[in-house]
Amino acid sequence: MEAESQMREVKYAADISSIREAQARIKPFIHQTPVLSSESLNALAGRQLFFKCECFQKGGAFKFRGACNAVFSLDDDQAVKGVVTHSSGNHAAALSLAAKLRGIPAYIVIPKNAPKCKVENVIRYGGQVIWSEPTMQSRESTAVKVLQETGAVLLHPYNDRRIISGQGTISLELLEQQVPQLDTIIVPISGGGLISGVALAAKSINPAIRVLAAEPEGANDAAQSKAAGRIITLPETNTVADGLRAFLGDLTWPVVRDLVDGIITVEDKEIIHAMKLCYEILKVAVEPSGAIGLAAVLSDSFKKNSAWKDCSNIGIILSGGNVDLGILWDAYRK
Repeated sequence: MEAESQMREVKYAADISSIREAQARIKPFIHQTPVLSSESLNALAGRQLFFKCECFQKGGAFKFRGACNAVFSLDDDQAVKGVVTHSSGNHAAALSLAAKLRGIPAYIVIPKNAPKCKVENVIRYGGQVIWSEPTMQSRESTAVKVLQETGAVLLHPYNDRRIISGQGTISLELLEQQVPQLDTIIVPISGGGLISGVALAAKSINPAIRVLAAEPEGANDAAQSKAAGRIITLPETNTVADGLRAFLGDLTWPVVRDLVDGIITVEDKEIIHAMKLCYEILKVAVEPSGAIGLAAVLSDSFKKNSAWKDCSNIGIILSGGNVDLGILWDAYRK
């Protein structure tokens, strides 16, 4: 009941109403992704695990939900000049595809060190690539320049009500249509758009449900932020999970602060091992950012934490499958 009363008292960027509106808006365009389970992985974890396969979403990741909601929320006068964002990966491809479906331009600022497979997705979906240096300052300044030149609408990868609402539709599917008995959901965390939407929807439907974040040790700003009670940013990040290097925003932080029940940090070697398990047992190719939820539930820090001993039916969001196969094969050889 605490989460429910908190949501009534605090005004967050999104809510169950905006998430249900997003679900209706994007339904004609998205895939309702499947939920997989495995007795072998259940035995390894000592729990019942249910994998929400957003790696099968259009664009290969959950990001299409938020991007689609944002693009189709624009009125015609706003949309006609197109949309712009800065992204190193899945949001870039998702926005390109959503813009293509609406018939408007998408200007995508991409750092030069972005994974090749994700850049190729942007080009495949018709996005116009504008390169930046691999720093947030360069990404943001390049995006501002594109905005000034085109008059397009800026759609932030995660710190946006429409994006958060779109991502929250994952909870609606998972709890209402697939696995209503869940007591816990484990979600990758980076900028916080995904976990904000998931937490707001899930705790509106079931206030007792636990929402846990999974984060790499080399990019543990969210864990540090929770401990400090304020947003912490890092001078640099170092993780194989390229999709989990962003920092919390002013719209996502209040949700993470209030509604996320805990953050589990894992090492890169645990993430790579989880990728292998997904491939070998679930027969699903998952990128490092997508595999981190499984890594978290198999980690000693989770298994030995008495606070989570009652987590018995766990939903794990496999957030994306846009993995560079060269990296995957290298990971197998380690």
